[in-house]
Amino acid sequence: MKLTKVQVTNFRSIEDTGEFAIGDVTCLVGKNESGKTTVLQAIERLNPVDTERKVYNKLQDYPRRHWSEYDERHSDGEATVIVAKWLLDDNDVAAVEALLGPGCLKSKEVTTEKSYEQTSKNWTVPLDEAKVAENLWQAAGGGATEHPYSRVSDLLAYLDGLTERTPAQDDVLRRIKAFRDHRPLLAAIDVLAERCPEFLYFANYSRMAGDVAIDALNAKRAGRNPAEPLSEGELLFEQFLEYAGTSLKELQEAKKYEELTARLESASNKITDRVFDYWSQNQYLAIRVAVDQARPEDPAPFNSGTIVRARVYNDLHKVTVPFNERSAGFVWFFSFLVAFAQVKKKHGNVIILLDEPGHGLHGKAQADLLRFIDEKLRPNHQVIYSTHSPFMVPADKLESVRIVEDKVEGVGTFRPKVLGTKVSEQFLSSDADAVFPLQAALGYEITQTLFVGKDTLLVEGPSDILYLQAASEALKKRGNAGLSDRWTICPSGGVDKVWPFVSLFAGKHLHVAVLTDVAQGTKKNIDRLRNSSLLAASNVMTVAEFVSKPESDIEDFFEEPVWADIVNGTYGLKGADALKAKALTPEGAPVRILAPTEEHFRLRPSLPEFSHFTPSAWLIRNPALLEKKDEAVERSLDRFQALFDRLNALLR
Repeated sequence: MKLTKVQVTNFRSIEDTGEFAIGDVTCLVGKNESGKTTVLQAIERLNPVDTERKVYNKLQDYPRRHWSEYDERHSDGEATVIVAKWLLDDNDVAAVEALLGPGCLKSKEVTTEKSYEQTSKNWTVPLDEAKVAENLWQAAGGGATEHPYSRVSDLLAYLDGLTERTPAQDDVLRRIKAFRDHRPLLAAIDVLAERCPEFLYFANYSRMAGDVAIDALNAKRAGRNPAEPLSEGELLFEQFLEYAGTSLKELQEAKKYEELTARLESASNKITDRVFDYWSQNQYLAIRVAVDQARPEDPAPFNSGTIVRARVYNDLHKVTVPFNERSAGFVWFFSFLVAFAQVKKKHGNVIILLDEPGHGLHGKAQADLLRFIDEKLRPNHQVIYSTHSPFMVPADKLESVRIVEDKVEGVGTFRPKVLGTKVSEQFLSSDADAVFPLQAALGYEITQTLFVGKDTLLVEGPSDILYLQAASEALKKRGNAGLSDRWTICPSGGVDKVWPFVSLFAGKHLHVAVLTDVAQGTKKNIDRLRNSSLLAASNVMTVAEFVSKPESDIEDFFEEPVWADIVNGTYGLKGADALKAKALTPEGAPVRILAPTEEHFRLRPSLPEFSHFTPSAWLIRNPALLEKKDEAVERSLDRFQALFDRLNALLR
């Protein structure tokens, strides 16, 4: 049975979340105080593992701003808190049909809902009672074509009224009377209720104890001191040993040194292999399990009896340290893996609800946690978790993300309207904070895939890419080398962005070159980049080196007549509005070709606004301009070829 949709209403900050879909793994994303925890807690109480959390408490949980109007708002009964839709699998259908006969269900979708003060949920099951009556009639020996009873209650009355019954009729009568209240619908609900997953909610994640005193633990387990029950950390240590393939009892009962050593080494190796499949932060660690006698000067209870210890060995530093002295993130992650690796064995058929898991972990460790959820939990359990961390948002599975917001209409007005917590599958949120983790996750994902080649040329922006591509294609058509296809061109946003770009991807073993514009204020950054150890000075090139202008942009590779043709073609400029080549070469020192171009548009209000990108896009669509046998075109392409020759010479 699989949960497919949920709608929560009338619960704390929630008036109505709206119906939202649930998948194998569902990620609830939102800022603090948006209501993510509230949504999870509302879902849990539909069918909780923790029976003490079974009832929605009207006084505590109903939205307080409407408390005085409760009776008026819900005059027909208690307020509904949750409606959940489920999809039955083939085994669920078979279990119902084993009781009520083939074809007894009209569809595989069932609905459960629960209101305030209810201890059990209400079911809507698409039962075909006429088909059930037909199945029972035939089981009682009735004709295959004659089934006069469309209701089971009528068939029950008929069988009950017979003075003599065949064995088959007796059997069917007993079956019907075994139904709760003699109703097949309730019988079907009882079958499905047994198969319905429970909800296992986690908000406080326990941390495993690193050492366990066996004698003290046995005393606790025997109940000799009821005021001192087993701690969560001790219980996790027992689960840890079970996960490692042994137990406290087996270690304690080992009679020979070699037997004990074999058990300890096996447990150490097994837990190391399992845990470090999912901890990529430090692969030089190993878990070692040790058993020794207590030392009298150790703190109680570790000063008597037998002690089992988990220690972490660091192969780089050749040292072991107590488990509890590792980083808080490692201890948390290790404890989480131990607890949830055993969850199916311990709890059976459950849907796991995780409130802000891994929020104290490094971003890469959170990615490891996501991988564990996907590979180890998802095959056996549906998982719903909340987060505000971009590293816990699965950028490759955005269909699993739901945005959680506390909605208010009319912010800033005298009486804003509070809509409460909403859950949406749409990312077009009006609240930038709500979708920030999603934006950050996508941004991170994009930066990880920007460099698709080992040889990467960083340029200022997307227009540079188009100009370089257009010039290279024109040169290749003329039989020249053009730019090697090995280069992947990537926009960086300017020379001031190149430094962090190169720093960020230095560890990816990429070969990076830079082509940058030159303007006032950028020379310092260019010199800094050339003098750094990140790139060889020869890999940093400026447009000025190829166009003989102290300040220059990618557009200055073009001779003035060619640039004028590009701009006029782009905007359809003619007559007095056309850009003239001589206007691009004012007397005095040579200037950036963009300066008089922008001035030309600024002085003519009837012209559209000039865009740096639009001419490059036009040139890509109109390659014939660079195919002309024209002296100005030739000189322009010669400049580009000089650049390409420099770049191609850098290829390893």
